[in-house]
Amino acid sequence: MDLKKTIRTIPDFPKPGIMFRDVTTLIKDYEAFNEAVEQMYNIVKDKKIDAVAGIESRGFVFGAPLALKLGVGFVLVRKKGKLPGETIKQEYIKEYGPDIIEIHKDAISQNQNVLLVDDLIATGGTMKAAVDLVEKMGGKVASILFVVDLPDLGGKELLKDYDVHTLVEFEGD
Repeated sequence: MDLKKTIRTIPDFPKPGIMFRDVTTLIKDYEAFNEAVEQMYNIVKDKKIDAVAGIESRGFVFGAPLALKLGVGFVLVRKKGKLPGETIKQEYIKEYGPDIIEIHKDAISQNQNVLLVDDLIATGGTMKAAVDLVEKMGGKVASILFVVDLPDLGGKELLKDYDVHTLVEFEGD
């Protein structure tokens, strides 16, 4: 199955000149969604993974079923102020300015092998912040998975020291 064909492109969103790659069309298609999760699972099934951490919000959509298939727990990485317990924060720079993500202080244990998941990598800033959170907590990044890579934005370069995998690429606009 060509997953790329199931991802809708929306021009000029969220601002003029941006070609937004919308994975909601992949998610609503059972066969495509199942195929994406299966492909992700096949990439990491032989790695030692103790937990899957997904980045809000589409990282939850792909990360949670992957955690179930791997037989491990799922950890939420959320925007500032969304988690109810005591958290650890990480500030980072996005395409549109600074932002903060958080994780529960007790979500990751020392030396735990963590798989990080999100829907798309653009500049890599959000995922790098998630990596920093995992490492601050004493966890180890076992691997990083994305459905979509926008290689022209160079995000993989920011994560070059990690095991990063993507399922599809959209080059250019």
